[in-house]
Amino acid sequence: MKHLNRTYRGRNTTTDVLSFPLDDASAAGTEMDVLIGDIVINMHLCQRRAEEEGRDIHDVARKLLIHGLLHLAGYDHETGPVEARRMKNRERTLANALSKVD
Repeated sequence: MKHLNRTYRGRNTTTDVLSFPLDDASAAGTEMDVLIGDIVINMHLCQRRAEEEGRDIHDVARKLLIHGLLHLAGYDHETGPVEARRMKNRERTLANALSKVD
């Protein structure tokens, strides 16, 4: 994960989740079958966070997946406090919606 972060973001540190948007229009399928990119989750950090917070690893992974998906959808918490709040609110909304499905 550190290698990916250094190679694609120029940051020589590990991270918990990375998103790689897919800009190739040829990857699009039907209306219901569209590839928008890849999400890579650092499961080592995910496990550590789950243990530190006393949470289930699946809950932590779901939160990271939502975070990565929002990045693919164009959200970017690093552009400023307004966008960070907007992204955090959307994360909360999606997490709540998913918890009702379980």
